[in-house]
Amino acid sequence: MTYDLFIGDRTFSSWSLRGWLMLEAFDLPYRSHVVGLYSGTMAADLADLAPARTVPVLRTPRGHVLTDSIAMAETLAEAHPQAGLYPADPGARALARSLVAEMHSGFAALRGDCPMMLAHGWQGFTPGPDVLADLARLETLWALARARHEAGGPWLFGTYSLADVFYAPAALRIATYDLPVSDAAQAYVAAHLNDPLIRQWRAMGLTQSYDPMPYAMDLPKRPWPGPAPLHARAVDQGTAENRTCPYSGDPVTHLMTMDGRTFGFCNAFCRDKTVADPAAWPKFMALV
Repeated sequence: MTYDLFIGDRTFSSWSLRGWLMLEAFDLPYRSHVVGLYSGTMAADLADLAPARTVPVLRTPRGHVLTDSIAMAETLAEAHPQAGLYPADPGARALARSLVAEMHSGFAALRGDCPMMLAHGWQGFTPGPDVLADLARLETLWALARARHEAGGPWLFGTYSLADVFYAPAALRIATYDLPVSDAAQAYVAAHLNDPLIRQWRAMGLTQSYDPMPYAMDLPKRPWPGPAPLHARAVDQGTAENRTCPYSGDPVTHLMTMDGRTFGFCNAFCRDKTVADPAAWPKFMALV
């Protein structure tokens, strides 16, 4: 009973991030497939998934194809009632569904003026009045959810839910563009920046390089505002401490060094995602 998730480039595809989080965060079984969103192969990659024409796309274990993020969210919540995708309390669940729907259909200025960018931050971005209005609406919704239903923890309804899945890219946009929000909203943004799953998603995205970089701006770059990664680098030679990859268990073929130690992985992707942010990967840190 495994789902198939089709996603775009992790550094830029905010909707793909939502699709991935709604499976990964709730421990639902899936296989991921990367679609050529920026390489020009997306139409061919989605040819067998009609009526899909955008990402993410979810194929259920029975072969049903879902091409919209809310459809995916509601289908998963229906199929896995014990997974906790929505809050258990009826009032909290109603508000969470409302927040999800508004994120799905709204915030056009924030999306359009501040494209998803996880490679680095931008310095000196000046938000226009429509973006400021979207930020004010975010503040209102986030504060309302936390005031009514927070049961402890950093998330909108106490425990992580689909509401946090849908607002994660908005929080990351605030971080990338250093947008002006209250301290309470900044704390919610920080929760996403420190979320191991967000760190893993970003690290996987950093394994891909682009020339030119999509969504370039005439602004100075600044370091990514999330936790600073441990220093590591890929190497071509050396002897790994481990014989098998910490993720797959397969024999090691690719190497990295960290703190004077050499570790091995079964392929370049496993190595490079680890180099990008070693502490984001519990299986690797257990090996360390």
